[in-house]
Amino acid sequence: MHIVCIGGGPAGLYFAILMKKLNPAHRIRVIERNKPYDTFGWGVVFSDATMDNMRAWDGETADAIQLAFNHWDDVELRFKDKVIRSGGHGFVGIGRKLMLNILQARCEALGVELEFEREVDSDDEFPDADLIIAADGINSRIRSKYAAIFQPDIVTRPNRYIWLGTKKLFDAFTFLFEKTAHGWFQAHVYKFDGQTTTFIVECPEAVWRAHGLDGAGQAESIAFCERLFAKHLDGHRLMSNARHLRGSAWLNFQRVKCERWHHFNGSSHVVLMGDAVHTAHFAIGSGTKLALEDAIELTRRFRDHGDAPERIAEVLAQYQDARRIDVLRLQNAAWNAMEWFEVCGARYCDCFEPEQLMYSMLTRSQRISHENLRLRDAAWLEGYERWFAARSEGAAGPEGKAPPPMFTPFRLRTLALANRVVVSPMAMYSAEDGTVGDFHLVHFGARALGGAGLLYTEMTCVSPDARITPGCAGLYKAEHVAAWKRIVDFVHAQSPAKIGIQLGHAGRKGATKRAWEGIDEPLEDGSWALLSASPLPYLAHSQTPRAMTREDMARVGEDFVRAAQMADEAGFDILELHCAHGYLLSSFLSPLSNRRDDDYGGSVENRARYPLEVFAAIRAVWPAGKPMAVRLSCHDWAPGGNTADEAVAIARLFKAAGADLIDCSSGQVVPDASPVYGRMYQTPFADRIRNELEIPTMAVGAIYDADHVNSIVAAGRADLCAIARPHLADPAWTLHAAAQIGHAGIAWPKPYQSARSQYETNLQRERSPG
Repeated sequence: MHIVCIGGGPAGLYFAILMKKLNPAHRIRVIERNKPYDTFGWGVVFSDATMDNMRAWDGETADAIQLAFNHWDDVELRFKDKVIRSGGHGFVGIGRKLMLNILQARCEALGVELEFEREVDSDDEFPDADLIIAADGINSRIRSKYAAIFQPDIVTRPNRYIWLGTKKLFDAFTFLFEKTAHGWFQAHVYKFDGQTTTFIVECPEAVWRAHGLDGAGQAESIAFCERLFAKHLDGHRLMSNARHLRGSAWLNFQRVKCERWHHFNGSSHVVLMGDAVHTAHFAIGSGTKLALEDAIELTRRFRDHGDAPERIAEVLAQYQDARRIDVLRLQNAAWNAMEWFEVCGARYCDCFEPEQLMYSMLTRSQRISHENLRLRDAAWLEGYERWFAARSEGAAGPEGKAPPPMFTPFRLRTLALANRVVVSPMAMYSAEDGTVGDFHLVHFGARALGGAGLLYTEMTCVSPDARITPGCAGLYKAEHVAAWKRIVDFVHAQSPAKIGIQLGHAGRKGATKRAWEGIDEPLEDGSWALLSASPLPYLAHSQTPRAMTREDMARVGEDFVRAAQMADEAGFDILELHCAHGYLLSSFLSPLSNRRDDDYGGSVENRARYPLEVFAAIRAVWPAGKPMAVRLSCHDWAPGGNTADEAVAIARLFKAAGADLIDCSSGQVVPDASPVYGRMYQTPFADRIRNELEIPTMAVGAIYDADHVNSIVAAGRADLCAIARPHLADPAWTLHAAAQIGHAGIAWPKPYQSARSQYETNLQRERSPG
């Protein structure tokens, strides 16, 4: 093949090396716009795993890089005059210029043709090439030429950063945080050779502008950063090699993601590689990793499926399919890490102590979990667990060992929870005319015995016409109080768990079949009239609700107050008001279901008016010592609907009204919502509301592992974790989670003690080799 690599960065050079090794008969050319030994930027960083991958594909290149790189295991935080260090993280740093020199020399040794100081405007300049690698960077001209085919999604992020260097040497991957009169700055610092350190300074746009840096030249910007980080630089200067940039050297990061990676232009196959096709934020240092592993994967495909010209189309299709998932996974992690640094000043730096900021920072990408930290640095993590437990009134466990964060106690008003695990509200649709029975006693009783700190009822309806289905639980008749009290008394007598009631009204989502008969499908017989904020049916063929009048609002408000009084009579420990998932109160909050033009429609404040009136009326009769929570849909996942910004505004109103806890769910407001699912996908809502508004939150959604709960709670992303489906599958999920992570400080019910020892023994056998 005749191969042309446009761009002499890591992607183009390394692919040239690997393909020339694969078949020396290939003619391979690398075309680079800069001079042979020019480079911009300072050091690059990638992981030990990437280094191992390179060694498997070209030992000589890997050996040359290994001789030149700086390796470190430690991450260090310097924050609020405290220094915290954790080990076992495994990074490799090398000067970008030196790395390119190594790759260039290896290309020359293998017979790759290198051409420098040539600008390439189009792939048409190489009509005789079989394969063109467009590795021409983030501003790729080739990608732009074929934008309609590659379909790039380019997002410019809000933070500003400047890429500097210094002769001050740091012996760990170091993060520096300094506060100014206008906000926080942070620096990402790592040594990449024996004389030089990369020093990236970052801050929010508003902070950058407030300091006048939008009008500062490079020299002024460098002088500002030297003053800001003077105590860390010990008299050393900061340096820039961004002379190629006009004006300010401050940049905005651009996230690049392409739908399609390859194209046949009529004479040559063109494939994007490296930053031209995808970028990863420097917060996890993986841009170089992505470029190198692109080169490895494409070479692997040619090796396995043939490297003749007629195989190119098939290979490129397989390459994209094989690489897309890994790239997306890493980009998602990089996105999480990037967002953490974008919001840390507003969300964490002022309210977190250094210990928790360090934990939050280490787990920012969600690729590193609680137990993964234990593998990396057990001593540091155990110290953090002791620190966290001490601030959570967590007693030491066996042999003085602190409990994992999920098993620390938590308090709201006079409610004391033994741990942070909550059995999420889950509709059972098994009541008779609103009355719960033996099924519910067994259901809640089993889960109370299973170790969770708090159980919630399913949405319990405040009137017959508030039900979702004929099988929904209610609290509007005297017999309902007695039925619920039977369950509450059992939970209190037989377990340390507390039990809360979730009160709600179905609104326009009422009068439907039980879930297993057709979720959200309207009843064919026995229906009842529906109310909502506006006369909009949930499904096109659903019953159209009546827009609530002031009289309706007063009557429904009275229903909620009566139900709250009954809940107290039944002995519930906490009350949650359901304002999510498209039910009645939620229908007021979302602009997708609230089209009113009176005082209860329009602005966020108006849309929240009625739910707040209901909340205030309940709070007035609910005992002062008992907490109240609110469940919100923190994102509608539909165009024109509420987003996280509106969720913060609504949560702020509920906090001012006296809410003690915000239960952060999302979606189900309209049937055509398109949630972005994934592990712990709703936790960012809980994180933001908790730390921007300083109110306790509960995270819910795709939390199914003890590691998830520990990571969320320890990082301060939420105070409680609600777990639904895992608790349906395993009533003793919490006890089993404790056993699986080796926590012996949770009590099993006395009749089950013999099962405990056998369960823990079996777990040990499963972990034992052989």
